[in-house]
Amino acid sequence: MDFTISPRIEDFRARIARFVDDAVMPVEADRANWDAHDNIAHAPLDALRQKAKAEGLWCLQLAPETGGQGLGKMGMAVCYEEMNRSIFGPVVFNSAAPDDGNMMVLEKIGTAAQKAHWLAPIVAGDVRSAFAMTEPHPGGGSDPGMMLTTATKKGDSYVIQGRKWFITGAAEAQHFILMARTSDDPRRGLTAFLFDRDEPGWHIDRRIPIMGPEEHGGHCELVFDELVLPADRVLLGEGLGLKVTQIRLGPARLTHCMRWLGLAKRCTEIARDYAENRHGFGVRLADRESIQIKLGDLAMGIEIGRLLVMKAAWELDRGGFAKKEVSMAKIHVANLLHKAADVAIQINGARGYSQDTVLEWIYRYARQARLVDGADEVHQMVLNRHLADERHDFWRWPVAAD
Repeated sequence: MDFTISPRIEDFRARIARFVDDAVMPVEADRANWDAHDNIAHAPLDALRQKAKAEGLWCLQLAPETGGQGLGKMGMAVCYEEMNRSIFGPVVFNSAAPDDGNMMVLEKIGTAAQKAHWLAPIVAGDVRSAFAMTEPHPGGGSDPGMMLTTATKKGDSYVIQGRKWFITGAAEAQHFILMARTSDDPRRGLTAFLFDRDEPGWHIDRRIPIMGPEEHGGHCELVFDELVLPADRVLLGEGLGLKVTQIRLGPARLTHCMRWLGLAKRCTEIARDYAENRHGFGVRLADRESIQIKLGDLAMGIEIGRLLVMKAAWELDRGGFAKKEVSMAKIHVANLLHKAADVAIQINGARGYSQDTVLEWIYRYARQARLVDGADEVHQMVLNRHLADERHDFWRWPVAAD
């Protein structure tokens, strides 16, 4: 593959980098701009979003006809990495989870009416959204085949019963994509639905306290007690819910990695800056071989992550599914982020453990990376399954047509 990027993508990258440095970083640096859940408060967020829109840096991942710039996955990889040099960056550009993944799946498979009603307000930034799939034991988590939430057909409507949990952003979401079981067919038993927070028949049971900082709307447990949805709320088609999850979650796992690379680079940046200025026993930390080894190892790990992400993005852009590539990127970058935060804290010492930098924020956030959108072990099993099926061809190179 060709690792050069187009002048257009480089222009977006450079403009995003400047915007993050000039507009987002000063907001992040002032704790008065943070909310009670360690995220950016609504007032400063709204102001930054208006600036991003005015500068043409809004929803770059979507097609022009949807309101974006049509960057493609490779362009997104370049730009998302720059966005997340700030812990608040992605949400400013409307490129943060879960809205990011929800917009892309609605753009890809929604009907014209569904896009107008459910997608357009998210693109405009008027509402937030959530994706409700994960359930408490014994329901479905990484294995959607275990899903217990049901959608029973009654006339022209579906009646939803069940429970979901750890639903990101639910407390502030207006639009939801919901996965439920419509039959016991192992391949066509799940269906995706659209619903609005103001509809009766469901409620948020609790906002689950977590170790890390929270996205807007937290991570919630939802209870469905006869939520009635008309047939036009079905996304893609009855029994095609598993396909909806595959369309949404594959790219969403990769966009997580794109953003996490930006955070890993921020950790390295904070560690390097401190090491270059901090002296101990008459020697700069940056001149100590042990520090040089740590920072060099992080630099290599980040570059490996970028290559894995870019290969997966390339495969998606050319029409492939990139299942192996996404799993490899997800495992590596999730672990890399945790390592980058840990090493940076170690180099910064007590300062890194304090709230004088964002390292402790990133460290708490990073631990979830190895769990969300499939735990490390799930992706490792996926890779082993591909290895068992493909054997030596697991490592084959794609061959260009004559």
